[in-house]
Amino acid sequence: MKKFLFDLFPLLLFFAAFKFSDIFTATAIAMIAAVGQLAWLKARGKAIEAMHWINLTVIIVFGGATLLFHNDAFIKWKPTVLYWLFGSILIGARVLFKRNLMRKLMGDKVSMPDAVWDRLNASWAGFFLLSGILNLYVAFSGQFTEAQWVNFKVFGLMILLLLFVVLQSLWLGRHIKEDAAPNKALAETEDPS
Repeated sequence: MKKFLFDLFPLLLFFAAFKFSDIFTATAIAMIAAVGQLAWLKARGKAIEAMHWINLTVIIVFGGATLLFHNDAFIKWKPTVLYWLFGSILIGARVLFKRNLMRKLMGDKVSMPDAVWDRLNASWAGFFLLSGILNLYVAFSGQFTEAQWVNFKVFGLMILLLLFVVLQSLWLGRHIKEDAAPNKALAETEDPS
């Protein structure tokens, strides 16, 4: 939970700054928070994950363009670009390099058939791509205000992610293979004969 909140730190500051000021102040605060987040990790000697570097790069590029051109369209594109980047990385690694990044991420904790790993990888890629489209719709369709987009960016996308994780967990539960070796060893130590 601590890591989850740490990763959300720039987003939560963005939301708070927007509520008290405007999109441009919120963007500047999110950029400062993202830089501060990595500086804090570096100062503590903690590992900086690739996701932190990707997020920092995207917020600096799109946030910087937002402030430079005084145009909020850039920051509204940021979640979509980030999600599409993640989705493309999952698909690209699988198609071009025959690597399943979801398996690499979770493979030491979960044992499943190859086909299930491929479906998991594809479903996450699909989720990211669709979330990016949904963000563009809320940001640019003209059906929502800027404040509604900010609420959607902070809470809507997070709720969608949490729902997706829960559904994925339920689906994965049907496909996870039991590791017979630890169960056999446990049974032998419990058998008094």
